[in-house]
Amino acid sequence: MSDGGGVLTRGSFLAAFQPEGQWHVDAEASPLTARTVPDFHRIPLPLAGFVAGDYHRAPMTRSRALSVWLPIVAWAAVIFALSSIPSLSTGLGLWDTILRKGAHITEYAILGALLYRALENEVVALAAGIAYAATDEFHQHFVRGRHGAPVDVAIDAVGVALGMLAWLRWRSQ
Repeated sequence: MSDGGGVLTRGSFLAAFQPEGQWHVDAEASPLTARTVPDFHRIPLPLAGFVAGDYHRAPMTRSRALSVWLPIVAWAAVIFALSSIPSLSTGLGLWDTILRKGAHITEYAILGALLYRALENEVVALAAGIAYAATDEFHQHFVRGRHGAPVDVAIDAVGVALGMLAWLRWRSQ
């Protein structure tokens, strides 16, 4: 407290009792933290209306949140529906395997692009895509005529990464 003044010369009652270099009452602080932690210091959650990794961005509007998250939910539902089909075999032998693995990469590339568009954070988007791939393979374990395979999760992860790269490239043009 360098100026040596009293409570009345500091401008507010609270300012008189705050040591220098410590937290201070700030108009930017969150009302949920009793105004002790500024908003820019909190970790935002994408589902709470913030874009991950960008602490200074304003919350998403409801229409923006719907336009970003609704395609992800819809595409995840498409993947789930395809995983619920008992057998997707075409009887083409090796070509059947190549086509099915190509479909895995394609469907997860779309999911990866959508996740990266919504989250704008490479690590979080990749982790979310891989987590969904793992749950999808777990789901297939319970579908008659299907089985879950760790190698499919790896193929799906490649698809997620390719989709994220495609989105990044398309957005930078």
